[in-house]
Amino acid sequence: MVSAFKIFEPCPVYAPYACLTEKSRGRLYPESETKTRSPFQRDRDRIIHSGAFRRLIHKTQVFVYHEGDYYRTRLTHSIEVAQIARSISTVLGLNCDIAESLALVHDFGHTPFGHAGEEAMRDVMAPFNGFDHNAQSLRVVTKLEQRYAGFNGLNLTWETLEGLAKHNGPLCKKGQFADLNINLRSYNDLHDLELHTFSSAEAQVAAVSDDIAYNNHDIADGIRAGILTMEQLEKLPLLNDIIKDVRKTYDALESGREIHEVVRRLINIMVNDILMESKKRILALKPETVDDIRAADRSVIAFSDEMKEFDKRLKSFLMQNMYRHYKVNRMSSKAKRVITDMFELFQNEPECLPTEWQSPEIMEDKQKRARHVADFIAGMTDRYAILEHKRLFDTSLFEL
Repeated sequence: MVSAFKIFEPCPVYAPYACLTEKSRGRLYPESETKTRSPFQRDRDRIIHSGAFRRLIHKTQVFVYHEGDYYRTRLTHSIEVAQIARSISTVLGLNCDIAESLALVHDFGHTPFGHAGEEAMRDVMAPFNGFDHNAQSLRVVTKLEQRYAGFNGLNLTWETLEGLAKHNGPLCKKGQFADLNINLRSYNDLHDLELHTFSSAEAQVAAVSDDIAYNNHDIADGIRAGILTMEQLEKLPLLNDIIKDVRKTYDALESGREIHEVVRRLINIMVNDILMESKKRILALKPETVDDIRAADRSVIAFSDEMKEFDKRLKSFLMQNMYRHYKVNRMSSKAKRVITDMFELFQNEPECLPTEWQSPEIMEDKQKRARHVADFIAGMTDRYAILEHKRLFDTSLFEL
């Protein structure tokens, strides 16, 4: 069922514990390889050309799409994560192509409206085996994307799917799948991703790169939105040092330039910290293959203890001062109502779903229908969700 790859002509020299093309476990559905791209490069290209990737342009993390043109979307965030992941992978001798692929695909399962949308989706799906954005990402690339003649999904390599499923670490103990999200369980029954082990170093790089980009760019967006202030940032030790140094070096910078310089320096410090800590861990482990990375008892790509503590404090700061700000709360409250209203309507009146989303199977089975409706809503952009909700619930409008 799973094909193996022929050796692709290498360009860079990889570390022995990197994801090597010649040792890939292949794809679920065998395909002929090309002479111009490695399998992992093809994964990246399929991700970029997918409908799910394009829709990230109107999916947001904190701010709804119409709040302003300069706030990050899931698309710009994913590209920024990919840039950081490639930089770290290059220094560590890892396969940049698979790290980039994972950075670009990791947000495919997110609902519209960021944190608020996912919280609402988890609530409505609680009676129906739940909802998890990470498991939904796997579902998108293995089932919901329907572009290719020979299979559903993108038919990505085992390594990319493994990294997508467990980039944050093992998901269960060996053979114990009962507590896993249904989307993970159902795909793993078909194509064993070894969910009890750690992922490759490349997947771990994508995970920490996401962490770096997410926190730093939320700081910048928070300042731009007027929700955060530089005075608040100065209360965090490392940020205070950076801000003082920027102001010492550049006198009276305008706000936009100042926060950009601060964030740029913080990203650089965090990347260097990861490189130093990861090299120590790799040296201690002495891995000879990627399977040695997977079998380790901890991640090999990680922050130092000191940076981990700062990262924890930064997340807490953002939660208290930004994600729970009354302006964000008001927007989140509206977003949750949009998700909840649409789910309840489509679940109770599936005939209101677009024609291409209707089928006798989901009409008759409440459990399958809920998952189907969740797929439909989770795939929406912020903009489409707002317009669809208006069409469905604004009684002054009777357009279809």
